[in-house]
Amino acid sequence: MTEVNPQILTWARRSAGLTREEAARKLGIRDARGVRAADRLAALEAGANEPTRPLLVKMAKQYRRPLLTFYLRSPPRKADRGVDFRSLPGDGPAADEALLDALLRDVRARQSMVRCLLEEEEETQPLPFVGARTIADGLAAAVESLRKLLGMDHRDYRAQKTARAAFALLRDRAEAAGIFVLLKGDLGSHHTAIEVETFRGFAMADDIVPFVVINDRDSPSAWSFTLLHELTHLLLGQTGVSGFRAESRTERFCNDVASTFLLPAREKELLAIDRSESLDTAAEVVTSFAESRNLSSSMVAYAALRAGIIEQNIYSELAERFRSQWHQARAARRARTDEQQGGPSYYIVRQHRVGNALIGLARRMLDAKALTTSKAATILGVSPKNVQTLIETARPI
Repeated sequence: MTEVNPQILTWARRSAGLTREEAARKLGIRDARGVRAADRLAALEAGANEPTRPLLVKMAKQYRRPLLTFYLRSPPRKADRGVDFRSLPGDGPAADEALLDALLRDVRARQSMVRCLLEEEEETQPLPFVGARTIADGLAAAVESLRKLLGMDHRDYRAQKTARAAFALLRDRAEAAGIFVLLKGDLGSHHTAIEVETFRGFAMADDIVPFVVINDRDSPSAWSFTLLHELTHLLLGQTGVSGFRAESRTERFCNDVASTFLLPAREKELLAIDRSESLDTAAEVVTSFAESRNLSSSMVAYAALRAGIIEQNIYSELAERFRSQWHQARAARRARTDEQQGGPSYYIVRQHRVGNALIGLARRMLDAKALTTSKAATILGVSPKNVQTLIETARPI
């Protein structure tokens, strides 16, 4: 086989967000004959030595790259994120940015496979809502488009018993409209978890197979807001990554559409926050208001800011408080799960993350012999041995 280009080794390590010391440790390279492990790796990257095939396999795994990547003539271009709507795009830790790029590659590959599959089966039908709106159309028009697309409004959402059930309804309606909605905040293990501060969600606009990904490390009550935010990007025909803060015009518009869908303007007047009261009191009022409507406290605080009920400094303090509370609650829940050694089965968790739309498509195409088990595994993000069980045990979410 063609020799490995040393530049690829350096590029792959750096794009994975690893220093030479970190990479050497993950690859199992040790000090030998008086030469430090990091220096041995440096020699490989300089072309002084040729990596063995087993070491390349380890690199492919640790750097999250296909093995064939290491035999390219030059490093490939950076993964296309579309528009990076985040306030500080690419300004986070290098490791987190590398994980995000790997996640985008994974989902984009799935989207491409699904589209090719539908084209081969002649089942492509353009979705008219993708790119049907512009910001110039205004807030009310975008909100109304979402209501028509989903066939529901805030009253249907509120009728659900819990925030999780309300999100399930929104997701079900979005998938019925032809949108694939994934809950994904890692690359398959907690070791590759990507925090909400790096990305909250992203939309991949396509008039045949639009995808929306929501970071499931966020609170369940925030998933609905993120889904509506990303659906607004699809209405605008935009592919891109969304962050935690909204400073650009586009992100504020998408946030306003999502919050208005969930909390109409006339109801914001019911949010009685006395500016003379303490931050603790304001937080209690916002939390109570949010929980009674299956909303996230952060979203309600944002709506209050946009309605002029609270000022920017109060909103910032409330948002930070709610984010901290969620991190603490998540850590406590994880600790309880570890102690009990219980929790949902692998297949229930996987179905919840993948969604009914992708599972249903895989089931139908497998039955029609239009899809192999290995390709179904790629689309569903599981190993081939788990495909059949996942499909057989899947139940409506």
